[in-house]
Amino acid sequence: MKPYLWLLIVLIFGTITAQQTTASKQISTFTIDAPQLKITKKIWVYLPKNYSQTTKKYPVIYMHDAQNLFDATTSYMGEWNVDETLDSISAQVIVIGIEHGGDKRIEELTPFKNTKYGGGNAAAYLDFIVVTLKPKIDATYRTKTNSKNTAIMGSSLGGLVSFYAALKYPKVFGKVGCFSPAFWFNRIELNELLAKTKDFKTKIYFLCGDNEGDADVIPDMKNIEHWVNTKRCECLKLNKEVIVKGGQHNEKLWREHFKKAYLWLF
Repeated sequence: MKPYLWLLIVLIFGTITAQQTTASKQISTFTIDAPQLKITKKIWVYLPKNYSQTTKKYPVIYMHDAQNLFDATTSYMGEWNVDETLDSISAQVIVIGIEHGGDKRIEELTPFKNTKYGGGNAAAYLDFIVVTLKPKIDATYRTKTNSKNTAIMGSSLGGLVSFYAALKYPKVFGKVGCFSPAFWFNRIELNELLAKTKDFKTKIYFLCGDNEGDADVIPDMKNIEHWVNTKRCECLKLNKEVIVKGGQHNEKLWREHFKKAYLWLF
């Protein structure tokens, strides 16, 4: 074989190999109309390894930014390895990943409009999850539908909207994974909302790094956690704070601590 033909084959094969999905066999996807957002959403579904061999029901985690959760080929800066992590511990949970809306991501994941960055359409986004998506998931898969067995989790703006979901729908989401939450985006509005909120029973896992590039990320997170602690006795141990030394605002931090968050929440 001529050298240039061999080189061409290597280049083509290498390109194909590089583009192969890294998602596990338990991952499937579907699309669903989101009338609240006037778009169609792509949803990723992770099922436990033994799902088809059982008849039991499973708790569910709703997660944002699905492009970054399961597959390196669709991720922006590396994936979370959610499927591989859960497979490694034979986790008995269903994960529903909701793809972000691209240039609409800020709008979808922020509760209130920011004077500089805009946004503020999280109410509609969460309404889509609660009113449209969750009933579809519960009708299609064997799920435990109560709040004790329903979690919502995300990072950055996804951490912000996950905490907001617990405030807006406390009877739906009983557990929250709040990774590197961008509370700064709506700091003033959140404080006003918290002042009006009388009760908070949600179990919540706070995580951030001490090298995220935002000097306010730790004090903002501690401020929210302090408020949470004023709403119930710390002795109940319903919230956990983890600050990772050297941790940066990226998928590496979130990937490396996803398992610990899952095990603590469930």
